[in-house]
This record gives sequence, C-alpha cells and structure tokens, in this order.
Amino acid sequence: MPLPVPSVTTAAVGPAATNEPPREARRPGLSPSRANDYMQCPLLFRFRVIDRLPEPPSEAAARGTLVHSVLERLYDAPAAERRLDAARAMLPEAWEELQAADPRYAELFTSSEEVTAWLSSAGDLVGTYFTLEDPTRLEPRERELYVETELDGGPLLRGIVDRLDVAPGGEMRVVDYKTGRSPKPGFESSAYFQMRFYGLVLWRSRGEIPRMLQLVYLGDGQVLRHTPREAELVMTERRIRSVWAGIEATARSGDWRARPSALCPWCAHRSLCPAFGGTPPEVPEGAVELALGIAPHPRTTTEPTKVGPGA
Repeated sequence: MPLPVPSVTTAAVGPAATNEPPREARRPGLSPSRANDYMQCPLLFRFRVIDRLPEPPSEAAARGTLVHSVLERLYDAPAAERRLDAARAMLPEAWEELQAADPRYAELFTSSEEVTAWLSSAGDLVGTYFTLEDPTRLEPRERELYVETELDGGPLLRGIVDRLDVAPGGEMRVVDYKTGRSPKPGFESSAYFQMRFYGLVLWRSRGEIPRMLQLVYLGDGQVLRHTPREAELVMTERRIRSVWAGIEATARSGDWRARPSALCPWCAHRSLCPAFGGTPPEVPEGAVELALGIAPHPRTTTEPTKVGPGA
C-alpha cells in the first residue's frame, strides 16, 4: 500500500535546536549538518565541533525549535483531536519549556508585545502545516528518531529524523520540517544532501531504501519530494567518505581554513575569523581527538590560520 501523500505540494520547517551530547570521548561521527558545515567552511566546523563555541540564539532558530516541538506533540493526541486550534494552543507552554531549557531565549525579547507577535508568527507556520498535511489521517511510526550507522572503514553517521512514516507494506517515508522558505530552483543540493544522508543511514541500518524523502517548508508552503535510488545513495556514501577524508586530513594538519562566502554575514564567529581580521583561539589540548577520534600531527612550528579554499 503506498504511503499517503498530501493533496497540496509543499514545504518546510527551519532548523531545530539540537541537544549537544556530553563532553566525553565518543566514536568518530558525522551528522548531515556538520558535514555541511565542513563543506561550507572548515573553520566554522572547527568552531562548532572542536571548540564548541557558544552561538547566541536567534528569533528564527527559536521559532523553528518551537514549531518542531508542537508538531512532534501534535501526534501524541488521538487523531480526531489533532486540530489547528489545539496545535496553536500548545505554543505558550512549549515556549515556557524552551526558556526553562535555555534561559538565553528569554533575552530575545524586551516586551510582552514582542513575545505575543513572535508566538503569532509561530502560529502562522503551524497553520501552514495544516494546509499541507492532514494530521488526522497520519500515524507516524517515529518522531524525532535518532538514527545511526557506521560505514565500513569510515565514520559513524548519525542524525535525527523529524518523522518517519511506515506504510502497511513496510515502505518508509522520511519527513523533515523546515520553518524557512524552500530553496530556489537549482539550489536544492544542500537540502537533498541532508535527506539522502538520512536515506543512506536508514538503508544501511534497516536494509531497505526509503520509498520517499520529503521536505516540508512552512515558510512558503512548499513540499519537496524525492524518490531515492540505490545508485544515488551509493554516490552519497562516496561523497560522505570524501568529506570525512577531508576532515581527517584537516584535523591531522591543524589547518582549519576559513572559506569566505555569501553566508559569512550570518556567522556568529566573524570576530574570530582571519577573513575579517580576527584571530581564532588556540585549539584546546586534546580537543580534536576528543571530538573526532583523530590525533593531530605533532606541531613543530606555529603558523597562522590560512584563509582560502579548503581542501
């Protein structure tokens, strides 16, 4: 039996906040977001994965986390109770819990009016979701599903799938919510890489290729659907291996280069970036091996961090 498909073509939910694991030794691993970080800018990857520098919360990121939380809870209710008004009513409590988990979120607003307007914008995104899918007709098998698999001779791949639907015949549909807008034609590669990454992990861990990869963009009410083929998942694995090989080489050399791009204005670490006159902090002793399981080469000289295209 085929998976149910919404009658409206569709859209996405923005980046959800992730809970950082304890700072302790763990097996080498790679998530789609961290792989994208390295491909975008090796220095950004270093700041996030090795230095683990804090990044201030933003209204957009907080809204994405909030909406993700509500869409996850929505399916706790019986099907008949999954109504738009009920979903929107979850927002204030979810917001209180978000602030309790990270008090920095409370600093985003200076007045109750700002909070009210922001919650209303989150409610609009939830409303868009209801135009794209009918939650009374869906029974997800999993929500916020942690998935992992280890490549032979490669890293552990890990990630969190927003929703996994499984049809009676066993066909899997991987669904990811985005609270932003869908990519313009020709710029979908990053989004598809994330979904193919999840498709690869599920294939390797469960022995079956997902029937559909679906991105739901709530920012503009668009849905991207893709039917993955074995050949492209094999190519995705090759790409991931190539990225990991680059990470290994960079970790051993210590040459975490900045790679300036149009995304730099939104980077939280510009003040530390050599491309903008900054100086990165020294890498903490043992931090590379702790984060990646890779031992850097002994350093005989001290060289400044280079700026330019990464390996």
